[in-house]
Amino acid sequence: MIISRLAAFAAGVAVALAPLVAQAQAQPGEAAFRAMFKEMIETDTSAATGDCTALASKIAARMQAAGFPAENLEVLVPDGAPKAGNLVAWLPGKDPKAPAVLMLGHIDVVNAFRADWTRDPFTLIEENGQFYGRGVSDMKSQDAIWADNLVRYHAEGYHPRRTIRMALTCGEEGGGFVNGADWLAQNHRDLVEAGIGLTEGGGGDLDADGKRLAVTVMAAEKVFSVFTLEITGPGGHSSKPRNDNIIEALGQALANLKTLSFPTELNDNSRRYFETLATRADPETAAAIRKMLADPQDPAANAVLDRSVSYHAMLRTTCIPTLVEGGHATNAQPQRAKATINCRTLPGASVDAVEAAIVKAVDNPQIKVTRGMVGAPRAPSPPITPQLMGPIEKTAAAVFPGVPVTPMQETFGTDAGRLTAVGIPVYGFSALFRGDDAGNIHGLNEHIAVQSVMDGRTFMYRLIKAYADAK
Repeated sequence: MIISRLAAFAAGVAVALAPLVAQAQAQPGEAAFRAMFKEMIETDTSAATGDCTALASKIAARMQAAGFPAENLEVLVPDGAPKAGNLVAWLPGKDPKAPAVLMLGHIDVVNAFRADWTRDPFTLIEENGQFYGRGVSDMKSQDAIWADNLVRYHAEGYHPRRTIRMALTCGEEGGGFVNGADWLAQNHRDLVEAGIGLTEGGGGDLDADGKRLAVTVMAAEKVFSVFTLEITGPGGHSSKPRNDNIIEALGQALANLKTLSFPTELNDNSRRYFETLATRADPETAAAIRKMLADPQDPAANAVLDRSVSYHAMLRTTCIPTLVEGGHATNAQPQRAKATINCRTLPGASVDAVEAAIVKAVDNPQIKVTRGMVGAPRAPSPPITPQLMGPIEKTAAAVFPGVPVTPMQETFGTDAGRLTAVGIPVYGFSALFRGDDAGNIHGLNEHIAVQSVMDGRTFMYRLIKAYADAK
């Protein structure tokens, strides 16, 4: 189903934008970019309480108000999923036979509870050099850059050799929305067809002092799997405690899981990443990296590297509890208790082996371990070619001089695999620099540096042009 272009809404947006565009700007069009970013953050697109279709329509209207052709915009909504809308847009290329360039991003976000946050999660707040709000890091800053690119290119009268496509999709975070990247690939393949695509993942790493360590390109990603631990018992009155309280038993099982540690494993992508990092990190970290590269199981080296949540997750499969529930009354002994375990496995890792390790660590036959949702095996990542890396390296030399560029293995999964699996090669790259916590994505008070967003905007504006003009 295609939603109308909302011409009246677009006209209203144009009026609202006028005073913003007139403001002094540090970069061309920065005020309009900030206004678009603000609207993205302040439109709730979580599966629990939000609406992707509303945001897709707002972005389309804003782009029209800025002069982007209405005939090159479509809001598409899967049947039976009225809030799972997706926005596609395109800037036609001069060579219709040349494979397109795709800018892919998801606009849905993980839910956020206002009572838990220091600031309103659905208000864009700029404070102490940081943007705060749900989605500022994952991944509405990049979405705003994608839409802003198309508006700027059209306003400049830029005519690329290759068509530039944009797909802002719903459902990447799960939670009930239809996955838009997969749905578009299956139902509107022509709108996302491309010779190369970029989405979230990779970007740039900062150390604790804010020093740029490396520009990173996602060349592989982890696969998620979910397990449940469940135990039942007879219950009874809380005034007569039993010595087999099942919540206590589950608690002990979760404590046992804290000792579950999977071995360090290197693949070509993670090895290249750490080899690059060894030339830029502080002396202690650099020495630990060199030891780990020589012997991945070196305990002293791993102890140093495990201080970083990113390095720890890159180097091994991980499993953690994410949900706990149990009991049925405040004055009754529990009859059922359950915990959800989320695992992120390295490419090629055996889910059977992960499940067996969980059962062994739990060490309680009364607790039933059940495998739940398991991500489909990722299609092999597209090759890291000079055609991919050359433009990134050239742009990085101009925007981030002296900072090396390296492939890496991401700690999470993205929609890249969904399109790569059907023959559309998509890589993770954003040019957005983040610290070790990645802006506390999915957590409280999500944030990203204002400078990181503005630098990323400059970088990606140049990079997409480089791909679009490539022979």
